[in-house]
Amino acid sequence: MTGERHILLVEDNADDELLTIRAFRQNRILTEVRVARDGQEALDQLLGGTGGQLPHLVLLDLKLPKVDGFGVLRRIRQAERTRLLPVVILTSSREDEDLRNGYLLGANSYIRKPVDFDQFTAAVRELGLYWLALNEPPPLA
Repeated sequence: MTGERHILLVEDNADDELLTIRAFRQNRILTEVRVARDGQEALDQLLGGTGGQLPHLVLLDLKLPKVDGFGVLRRIRQAERTRLLPVVILTSSREDEDLRNGYLLGANSYIRKPVDFDQFTAAVRELGLYWLALNEPPPLA
C-alpha cells in the first residue's frame, strides 16, 4: 500500500467514538482515525468513486443508522476495490447470531467491546499491534 495509512472507524455512538480514539492515543497508536457515523457515510468513503486512499483497516460497528454493519460488510466484500480490505467488527453485541453472520459475510475478526475502559484500552492495544504492526495486509486496488 502506498500513501498515508489510516483507520476508518464506523461508529454512530459519539461516546464509543471518543473512547476508541482515546484508547488508540493512550496506546501510542498514532495512525489517523477517520470516522463515519453511519453505514451510508462509510460506503460513500469506501466506494464513492473518488479513487481515494483506502484505509489500512475498517473498524465496523453493527448497529448503525441508514445501512447496518452487515450491509456495509456485504457491500465491501462485493466491490472489487474493497474485497480484500481488512474489516474488524467492533461491537457491543453479545448475540451469537451476529458473530456468525459477521464471519459468514467476510469479517476478518470480531471483537466484543469490553465495558471496562481499562479492558477496552488493552483490547485496542492488541488490535493495533496485530493489525497495524504484525499483519501483512493484502495488496489493494
